[in-house]
Amino acid sequence: MNILVTGGGGFLGLYIVEQLVEAGETVRVLCRGEYTRLKELNVETVQGDIRDTATVKQACEGIDSVFHTAAVSGIWGPWDHFHSINTQGTLNILDACKTEGVTRLIYTSSPSVVYDGVAHENANEYLPYSDEYLCHYPHTKMLAEKAVLAANGENGLATVALRPHLIWGPRDNHLIPRLIKRAKSGRLRQVGQGMNLISMSYVENAAAAHLQAAARLFHDSPVGGQAYFINEPEPVLLWEWINQLLQAADLPPVQKHISVKAAKRIGGVLEFLFRVLHLPGEPPMTRFLASQLSSSHYYDISRARHDFGYHPIVNFEEAMRRMEPELKRLAAQ
Repeated sequence: MNILVTGGGGFLGLYIVEQLVEAGETVRVLCRGEYTRLKELNVETVQGDIRDTATVKQACEGIDSVFHTAAVSGIWGPWDHFHSINTQGTLNILDACKTEGVTRLIYTSSPSVVYDGVAHENANEYLPYSDEYLCHYPHTKMLAEKAVLAANGENGLATVALRPHLIWGPRDNHLIPRLIKRAKSGRLRQVGQGMNLISMSYVENAAAAHLQAAARLFHDSPVGGQAYFINEPEPVLLWEWINQLLQAADLPPVQKHISVKAAKRIGGVLEFLFRVLHLPGEPPMTRFLASQLSSSHYYDISRARHDFGYHPIVNFEEAMRRMEPELKRLAAQ
């Protein structure tokens, strides 16, 4: 198989590339920068942006399967930025897949496409898309996911969308570094009572799910045109897990608290000020973030297990062990 991984230099994308190479596949990567690890893996690299149709078409030439992980995430920023990359970039990938004869597209989506601000407890894929989004990331990912699933069967292309929840692990350049930075500065506060359960996806397991889904994705397979939640089998208490991470980093546990009501009120005020005053960066709290940090959101993976045999390859204890050196490094910075 000739395989393209978009965003293959990124957090999840690089783990997918490593697992594909280990499996003996011929891999090409579409990414914006240069990455030492990709050179070490000796994979072909097309440097460019998924917003550029010519570059995307070039990257898809001669390709059988595409793993589309490239995206911009975050809780703040202009609509055009998120839409041009997450939605239009995905439409560019779809068009190139159809014109270049790609037969499989595995799309990295997000559970946030169905997040409606209320608790999700052992929720499954019957959840509808949300009617309202508190930030642009889930909205633009939803539009992209709908397009990917609707394209299943067109021009011989089989598609699937995976929704890994809260991806974490070594080389994370977003979630864990920000958590450690806030803890070190004393700005980390527990939102709510701290009893909310959440699903999470250790990055090697999230990557493995992509390969497992691809192996069952073909013309007329039950996987085609479907979306699947991907996470560890059992949820964890969010704030208990955060304290475990801090302990592994030799940092004290979270000691400051704020009510859900206060966090959402502060988030709304900060959103208004950042929007009206065009302040740089992003608000330290938003309504979306307050909701995510205080409510339960964990998902049933039965469908992924049944349809394509999803199974994590690294258990929680081993994942924490592998993460510990990076936690200590981040804390020492």
